[in-house]
Amino acid sequence: QVQPVESGGGLVQPGGSLRLSCTAPGLTLKDCGVAWYRQAAGKQREWVCNIPAVGTTYCADSLKGRFTGSRDKANDTVYLQMNSLKPEETAMYSCKTVFPCQEAWGQGTLVTVSS
Repeated sequence: QVQPVESGGGLVQPGGSLRLSCTAPGLTLKDCGVAWYRQAAGKQREWVCNIPAVGTTYCADSLKGRFTGSRDKANDTVYLQMNSLKPEETAMYSCKTVFPCQEAWGQGTLVTVSS
């Protein structure tokens, strides 16, 4: 089973931006839907955005206007652009391949929002 790989996490100040990447070596990611999730310490995993294989990307209502999912087919990479980040959004961010591909989770990339 191919496991996606996230990158781009790190430390960012409140109000700052980060762009996370999701790739899947050995898999043609452009043929897969990809979902982004996040999980803060001590909290349940939360769905963030869906980037379907075909169709329109959509994100949680609470994140609209700040978070955007996108896909670069040439580089076979899926992105999560996060703007105006808040300290409470410190979490492990993970991507998951979904329909029509087999579901598989990445290990995650840590985003820390702090001054």
